[in-house]
Amino acid sequence: MKKKFISIVGLLIMLFTFSSCSQIGEKSASLTVVYIVTSILALILLAGYCFLIRKKDPWFLLLFSAVFVVNVGYLTLAISATLEEALLANRISYLGSVFLPLSMFMIIINTCKIPYKKWLPALLLTISSFVFLVAASPGYLDIYYKSVTLQTINGVTVLDKVYGPWHSLYLYYLLVYFSAMIATIIFASVKKKIESSIHAIILAIAVFVNIGVWLLEQIVKVDFEFLSVSYIVSELFLLGLYLLLQQNGILSSLNIKPEPKAVENEFNLQQNEKEKACESELTETTVPTLTDEEEFKIKCEYFSARLCTLTPTESEIYSLYLKGKSTKDIMAELNIKENTLKYHNKNIYSKLGVSSRKELKKIATAINTAAKV
Repeated sequence: MKKKFISIVGLLIMLFTFSSCSQIGEKSASLTVVYIVTSILALILLAGYCFLIRKKDPWFLLLFSAVFVVNVGYLTLAISATLEEALLANRISYLGSVFLPLSMFMIIINTCKIPYKKWLPALLLTISSFVFLVAASPGYLDIYYKSVTLQTINGVTVLDKVYGPWHSLYLYYLLVYFSAMIATIIFASVKKKIESSIHAIILAIAVFVNIGVWLLEQIVKVDFEFLSVSYIVSELFLLGLYLLLQQNGILSSLNIKPEPKAVENEFNLQQNEKEKACESELTETTVPTLTDEEEFKIKCEYFSARLCTLTPTESEIYSLYLKGKSTKDIMAELNIKENTLKYHNKNIYSKLGVSSRKELKKIATAINTAAKV
């Protein structure tokens, strides 16, 4: 169902691109028709996400809603009859345009599995709200537009604006978000937090499509807002990547807590064989009374023999413990939650016959020292 949904939407975009965009400027009603098509398409995508996606992510919901609001704003502006209506439509389009890069940035952070503080989304939402209030000020204040009048070009209503001192705020806002998205993708690729280069390319395309269109509109004066199309293309790229990751079972972020039962099931059969092989090497010893030194020696032998039973993830955690890494450092390096680390700790302690990290490090140090001697 999801694959069919994406394919149908992709086909609609292709048909729209080849049939509608070529007529822009040739007929007075063509731009309005294009805005109607993009608004309907954005609404279909929003409804499709709400009804077809079982596990909904709030940032994707914000993204699809923002794209729909932007296109409705462009359409309303194109058919406005008075300056008041046009300013209201302008505010609607800015409402979506301001919160759209925020949602894209958070989706990219989550997809790249980059940890962040809980207060970050609230801070970004506050900043976005402030930028929107500034962009929505025309008609009340002259800080964003010094003056604005209504014009009709090719049968479409547009605003003829004289920019105010605060107009650059929105430009800087977009540049910061675009830069942050690119930096996040590069960082995740270098740190190998992205599953494959294909995923990194998909994320990069989603960002660069909007950057390219935005720069084009800054350089070349056109009557049509091509961002209305690029936003739809971007959300399709991000949704496609999200569904791909979800289908492969490797999406461990997006505010979904990892389940402890997901502990490398593909290694279970091999681990059972390893445990049997290791246990066969252990000799049954009955010790009536042991000194502390003898008991510690037996623990070291048991510990050493059982090391081969650790899973790859458990072995990695074990190595990080020996390097002196803290719980917080290990969670950040392996990108796991505290409950998941506790689950691995329980298995490690049980397999190695220890009851704490302190005892684990003490025995491991003794074994390593003896090996060097």
